[in-house]
Amino acid sequence: MKIAFIGLGNMGGPMAMNLQKAGHAVKAFDLSGEACKKYAAEGLSISPSAADSMADAEIVISMLPASAHVEGLFLGGGGKPGLLDSIKAGTLVIDSSTIAAATSRKVAEAAAAKGIAMIDAPVSGGTGGAVAGTLTFMVGGEAKDLERARPVLEKMGANIFHAGAAGAGQTAKICNNMLLGILMIGTSEALALGVANGLDPKVLSEIMRRSSGGNWALEKYNPMPGVMETAPASKNYAGGFGTDLMLKDLGLAQENATAVRAATPLGGLARSLYAAHSLAGHGALDFSSVLKLVQKTSS
Repeated sequence: MKIAFIGLGNMGGPMAMNLQKAGHAVKAFDLSGEACKKYAAEGLSISPSAADSMADAEIVISMLPASAHVEGLFLGGGGKPGLLDSIKAGTLVIDSSTIAAATSRKVAEAAAAKGIAMIDAPVSGGTGGAVAGTLTFMVGGEAKDLERARPVLEKMGANIFHAGAAGAGQTAKICNNMLLGILMIGTSEALALGVANGLDPKVLSEIMRRSSGGNWALEKYNPMPGVMETAPASKNYAGGFGTDLMLKDLGLAQENATAVRAATPLGGLARSLYAAHSLAGHGALDFSSVLKLVQKTSS
């Protein structure tokens, strides 16, 4: 299929490459010249603008940082037109950004008014999952539009869930990431406590992994450097999922909780802790670096 892919960050770049490797004709674009240069060197076709990438596209996929970027891209603003003004009717739009559910619904309604199908399909699985093509997609939108998107999503992910109507995928994603933020802090606290008492972090990690404290962080994303070679913690917390991105998602969860009057005290505390971690200068590090916030330092 002819696919326009907009957003070549840590997640979007590998996702676009997997689509090309699967035989799709992908035209990509990113505001970062460095990202465009990187993926052009890997054989991806780079367009001079987002609008140019959509020429003759049957499917448009976006993977952007925040609500404002998605709304600006598709709806425009500041005197600039949005892509919905030039995307032809009948095109399918898949937005895999993690944004506010209300924004997803707003853009989807505007797309529908122009005869353009749109689904929100945020992902989980980290950069490793993006590279391996094993992501989990949480989809909001019409079931028929998901089925149309499924052959494409299957080239980027191993699990595809239909969460409900437009915006439901975003709601599922912020629930998941709120839990992820909470459990990463808890895992970091437990490991830091054990190490402060002289325990070997590898041994303690394995004990907890096989006990009632077992969780995804211990299985695949250990926050303690040197325990898991493939985890960002063992690479000076480079790459992965940034602290500021986790902070953004926790903020979305709190905004949503306020809107529906849901009680999320641990989610609120997690947001505050990640905010403090970011203010300490760690916003660009992987979110597992929150270990630094609770780790005992040598005197």
